[in-house]
Amino acid sequence: MTKGLKQLRAAFGASFLWLVCLIYFTQGFRSFAWTAVSYQLKDILKLSPSASQFVFSVAFFPWSIKPLYGIVSDCIPIGGRKRVPYLILSTILSLVPWLILGLSAYLRNSRWHLTIFLTVQNLGSAMADVVIDAMIAEAVRFEKDGGLRALVEQQNKEKLRASFAGDLQSLSWFAMAFGGICGSLLGGYALTNVEIATIFLLFTVLPAVQLLSCGLIKENPLHKNDEKDHLEGNHLMNSNSSLIDEDSFTVKKLSKRTSRRKKSHKSRKKTDVASDRSRPFWEGDRLVLKWFRSLKNAIYGLYQAFQQPVIWRPMAWFFLAHVTVPNLSTVLFYYQTEFLKLEASFLGTSRVVGWVGLMIGTFIYNRFFKTMKLRKILLFAHVGLALLTTLDMILVSRINVSFGISDKVMVLSGSALADAINQLKFMPFLILSGQLCPPGIEGTLFALFMSINNFGSTLGSFVGAGLASFLNINSGSFDNLLLGIAIQVVCIFIPVALLFLIPKEATGISA
Repeated sequence: MTKGLKQLRAAFGASFLWLVCLIYFTQGFRSFAWTAVSYQLKDILKLSPSASQFVFSVAFFPWSIKPLYGIVSDCIPIGGRKRVPYLILSTILSLVPWLILGLSAYLRNSRWHLTIFLTVQNLGSAMADVVIDAMIAEAVRFEKDGGLRALVEQQNKEKLRASFAGDLQSLSWFAMAFGGICGSLLGGYALTNVEIATIFLLFTVLPAVQLLSCGLIKENPLHKNDEKDHLEGNHLMNSNSSLIDEDSFTVKKLSKRTSRRKKSHKSRKKTDVASDRSRPFWEGDRLVLKWFRSLKNAIYGLYQAFQQPVIWRPMAWFFLAHVTVPNLSTVLFYYQTEFLKLEASFLGTSRVVGWVGLMIGTFIYNRFFKTMKLRKILLFAHVGLALLTTLDMILVSRINVSFGISDKVMVLSGSALADAINQLKFMPFLILSGQLCPPGIEGTLFALFMSINNFGSTLGSFVGAGLASFLNINSGSFDNLLLGIAIQVVCIFIPVALLFLIPKEATGISA
């Protein structure tokens, strides 16, 4: 492992590796503060389960619009730089809300003020996630430089970086998992020993270190020629008509016959595009006009991609798989803490078990499911989720007590198995997203896929909050919780009926 880290350091630099690991560790360690948020909503603000779930759904909405941050950072440089300034901005947005909430009891104890600050904090975290992903992608990409000798040296360095690209991604995931385990363990311990305000202030240490670490990264400013090439690249991306074969997932150019059929239409578009390209940026173009043109081209590229059924149909399935299944996690949190009287330290431990289950799910997928058809994987995952949700029904109905099975065993086993099965479901999403991205807009389109998944999860939380409110499941009144979970089990099978949206021959191996 030490040798591998030395090789990564030689390929990418110690400063860059430190920043990547720090940001991903912080993303995982967020459970330290968000566990405290759950107790703040329940114990201090006295919100009902449905109201708390509504607050979480609103606060996590910024994760559903991640492509917007990527497009803005790509098309609107700050001081001629596209990454570091946005990383600094996002870190500040992540830091300041926790600092204010930790210092101001009035804002912390106000439902709407708390929701606003939590939303801003998630905006900063989501933006940082997008920017660091873009920096990782750029780190393994070849960038031209003047001079033959410099060209050869950069080509050699590019080959070295490309060979360790997978290791860099694995390192980032390991850092996030390690951060999640540490945050869950320390979060449960902190809740029993310090005040919630202190937890918020303690968490600001990591964003503060992240802010200081941004100064370790040097980013060369864009020149006018770079900006011109960037815009021309967007034009080329938009004019590159292609389709993706549903069975082989290979990108094919449209036939010449189709091109001739649309010759008159395309010739008019090409004339417009050529007139734009022939006009240098520094001759009369205003900065705002350049930004607008670049944004327009990026958005149009995404629009063209989503016109292809082989792209929008699978994404529609993953979106509907979240929306059609009500999320009752916040309601179960209330039930576990108020009815079962489970301690915060134990719930922190259960989240650690969940992180372990996530890693086990990743291992199982890579070991046994990679060659299986995606439809079958997703079918097994939903059947497993349905069976697992029945464990919650057993817990709520207290059947486990009659068999001498403790509540803690039920919660721990349910947490581990749920995260493992959800990872089996999420891994195909990652693989399929990578397969569907056409050349030229891979990064932005992949971020859009992730946002669709996050937005579906957010709407699923809204549906769960609505179901809890409709069934009158409140703090101290869980009579209808068993019915709510039963409805959830039935809804889990709705996405199974929609599996025809997933390409029939798709497997877990990237094409």
